Amino acid sequence: MEKRNARHAREIVVPGDLLDDSGMTAGNNAYVRDGKVYAGILGVKNVYHDAVGVIPLGGRYMPTTGDTVIGIIEDIGPSNWLVDINAPYPAPLHVNEVPWKVEFGDTSKYLNIGNVVMLKVLMVDESKKIQVTMKDSGLRRIEGGQLIEMPHSKVSRVIGKSGSMIQMIKNLTDCRIFVGQNGRIWVDGDENAETAVEAIKIIENEAQSSNLTERVENFIKKRLPQKKEDDGEGY
Repeated sequence: MEKRNARHAREIVVPGDLLDDSGMTAGNNAYVRDGKVYAGILGVKNVYHDAVGVIPLGGRYMPTTGDTVIGIIEDIGPSNWLVDINAPYPAPLHVNEVPWKVEFGDTSKYLNIGNVVMLKVLMVDESKKIQVTMKDSGLRRIEGGQLIEMPHSKVSRVIGKSGSMIQMIKNLTDCRIFVGQNGRIWVDGDENAETAVEAIKIIENEAQSSNLTERVENFIKKRLPQKKEDDGEGY
């Protein structure tokens, strides 16, 4: 019974969803109509004593099919891993969706709790169950570097129009950067990595500002006076 209640408390609801028709009172972010309680906002259903309400998601990331995300392994089973992808619920990663041939029960030999991985969202069904995969170009376990977390709503500003902002940061700092649509960003580089991280933080804090690309570019160039104008040329 306890396990069922815990699962019930994690149920995602949208405005207008029926929360209860057994006579419970309306809690926070819920309303009563014709003796029934309905959700008033998008969030997680919450039952407390004789009241039912909704806990706001607070802008948390809601997975969409095709998203690329950065996840952290939080639990291990014999044939899958549970991955924290910064959503209200964990994402199961099955052994069939990793680039290795994993025997039943050998999952911990490949990914352990705390490991950071690049993933792609394969599917999100009507009940909010999600499937993720590592079997796509560029997806892998992340080693080293720095992980930044920010509100997922600001990710598009970090990427920029047609990828212009993030490409500019990569070019100027010579860092490898992977932007997850779930609000996690991985940065890896040598002496310029900290500058790239600070530049991304500027974008997060000033996302609504005008001329942001120009100001971020000037910030990086001032921090990297040793860079030359022809640095963009490959060798």
